[in-house]
Amino acid sequence: MSFVGKKYKLDKSENFDEYMKELGVGLVTRKMGNSLSPTVEVTLEGDTYTLTTTSTFKTSAISFKLGVEFDEETLDGRNVKSIITLDGNKLTQEQKGDKPTTIVREFTDNELITTLTIGNVKCVRVYKAV
Repeated sequence: MSFVGKKYKLDKSENFDEYMKELGVGLVTRKMGNSLSPTVEVTLEGDTYTLTTTSTFKTSAISFKLGVEFDEETLDGRNVKSIITLDGNKLTQEQKGDKPTTIVREFTDNELITTLTIGNVKCVRVYKAV
């Protein structure tokens, strides 16, 4: 788990606007979301992980135990049930709610590749280790 304690800053994003549209995010919020370059960090204390996303607009953190469902308020304000599992260097998050979403975070030595899928819309965001 070489990704624990590392920080990753957004480098490039593909199809993020379409992803936010599919979630029902309004135009102004989408424009703001597209202009941000957030930093992501994963920490681990005992068996509890914390995933923190920081931007100039907002900082959010979710704490979770692998394989245990938890309540989450998403960055766009939706309330969902989430479960996160770890397979090698991939954290897979399933969000259940009005619009089920899958988020796969794949960690390499120098990058975090996040693939967000809702329905037929897929978004890829690449973060570089800082």
